Amino acid sequence: MAPRGMNLWSVCGLLLYVTTAVFAGRDFYQILGVTKSATVRDVKKAYRKLAMQLHPDRNQDDPKAQDKFADLGAAYEVLSDEEKRKQYDAYGEDGLKEGHHGSHNDIFSSFFGDFGFMFGGNRQQQDRNIPRGNDIILDLEVTLEEVYSGNFVEVVRNKPVAKEAPGKRKCNCRQEMRTTQLGPGRFQMTQEMVCDECPNVKLVNEERTLEVEIEQGVRDEMEYPFIGEGEPHIDGEPGDLRFRIKVLKHPVFERRGDDLYTNVTISLVEALVGFEMDIKHLDGHKVHIVRDKITKPGARMWKKGEGLPNFDNINIRGSLIISFDVEFPQTQLDEQQKDGIRGLLKQGSVQKVYNGLQGY
Repeated sequence: MAPRGMNLWSVCGLLLYVTTAVFAGRDFYQILGVTKSATVRDVKKAYRKLAMQLHPDRNQDDPKAQDKFADLGAAYEVLSDEEKRKQYDAYGEDGLKEGHHGSHNDIFSSFFGDFGFMFGGNRQQQDRNIPRGNDIILDLEVTLEEVYSGNFVEVVRNKPVAKEAPGKRKCNCRQEMRTTQLGPGRFQMTQEMVCDECPNVKLVNEERTLEVEIEQGVRDEMEYPFIGEGEPHIDGEPGDLRFRIKVLKHPVFERRGDDLYTNVTISLVEALVGFEMDIKHLDGHKVHIVRDKITKPGARMWKKGEGLPNFDNINIRGSLIISFDVEFPQTQLDEQQKDGIRGLLKQGSVQKVYNGLQGY
């Protein structure tokens, strides 16, 4: 019995060792605060939120800020890549050590921009005396589906970057006053251009991918800034790149604030006896409609909570307002059918003439 007990303990010990070895290292899912079933979009959203919170510039009193930020970058790099994620799930972090790891600065700048750190879309205490390149504003077309559910859009940017080149150049040129003594008690002041000598530079195009988050409920004309991704300035700082949201027209729904409007055409029979139907919403779920009474042309139905999420609070949603149109039969009725309808409806003539516009 003793050898069998020893074998059991040996097997258990071996399994414990293998399990520990496989899952050694950092828990990237825990670092990002996502589940193992999280989509790439969930991973990106979590990273973008935590990167703002954990950036060392915002946590200068925390001696572990750099390590936390590095862990966050490593977690994002792995879980946002399908192949690396499979390796990590199968073998833990140790299974990735032979692979190539990118720069966390590159990851961070793909979400927020290259130059400095952004708080609320502004540069940190920028020196106004430093020359700056022009800002670039680009329209970014998004669908109503993206406004409803949110999304991340990858934009490839060809950015001119200043690189060192052979030779020297004049830089930091400025006007300075020079005083010259012409004689006893006589001076002349002249203004002249004075320049420094700097290493020569040339502009080289570099391709990079920017991650633009389309937040739920985003409004038309809102702007997403990317710091330092604008036009370069050889003697100063680059400008910013701003993506301006343009929501595309939708074939089924129209947006008005947080409310959605749509039109439904029903038959005359359905208008008289009632009907039920489903409307496919922007994320694919069905909105069920039931009418068991007469529906007049132009009648409206409100579905609360089926509109767009509010940008400031996505837990609040607008309404879906459905307007009904009635399609009349195309075939003409014979006298017997007309008499049958008159007998069925028992409705007399109503021929009232009035001003229905009331000044509008």
